[in-house]
Amino acid sequence: MKVIKHSGHIVDFDSEKLKQSLLKSGAGPSVVDEVMGDLEIYDGITTKKIYKQAFALLKKTSFSNAARYNLRTALQMLGPAGFFFEKFIARIYSSEAYETTNNLILKGKCVSHEIDVALSKDNNVTIIECKFHNNRESNCDVKVPLYVLSRFNDLKENQHSIFSENDNISRCIIVTNNRFTSDATAFANCAGLLLLSWNYPDKDCIRTKIDKNSLYPVTCLTTLSITEKEKLMILDIILVRELINNSACLQKIRISENRIKNVLKEASELCNYL
Repeated sequence: MKVIKHSGHIVDFDSEKLKQSLLKSGAGPSVVDEVMGDLEIYDGITTKKIYKQAFALLKKTSFSNAARYNLRTALQMLGPAGFFFEKFIARIYSSEAYETTNNLILKGKCVSHEIDVALSKDNNVTIIECKFHNNRESNCDVKVPLYVLSRFNDLKENQHSIFSENDNISRCIIVTNNRFTSDATAFANCAGLLLLSWNYPDKDCIRTKIDKNSLYPVTCLTTLSITEKEKLMILDIILVRELINNSACLQKIRISENRIKNVLKEASELCNYL
């Protein structure tokens, strides 16, 4: 049976791959088997329609499992410009004991540069360039690390006032919510740039970091509307765990007491998983 991917490519339907993605959501084997059995798959169906069906079926059994299954889409909802994605990435590194700051203008040897995120740990300062994509099929090719390397080299020439008066930038990380091409990965590794994406590095990618430390973005939540999620992010509530024991922010965006209970229940289940 053939299915149509987001890119328009036609491929064989891989039921095992779908099953594994459902299991990763935290759903038990019996629930996954039930979902797989209820899916209406036909020749020429789009993977988007399969995802929507699976998400709706999961949501009937568990909001938190549906939220985990929705994770990659939730990252895309941190746009459209990627400002909230940059804040989200800073939260990820904060959880790993880094001091972080966002949205800086730093003067290099030749010109000034906008920096999305800066990190400090053990007296080592790192800058992060975030490449946000609204389209799941848009990957970062080799031009991205080529461009970022020139900025990094320009900034390394100067000392900066970021976390102290005389910070030297020693590392640079390129982060994307999608993927890097093989050429981009090869060049970055050769040039000494670090990469972080949805699936790279294999054992410490964005997906792994989120699951390991329960760093789910509020855009995951199935009990909130898109508008409500945006309002929370404007209030600087980026992570689901920032909602737990903090119903005041939900009251502030005019959610009823009844719905607040449902939101906090989903948030607690989501963050207590693993």
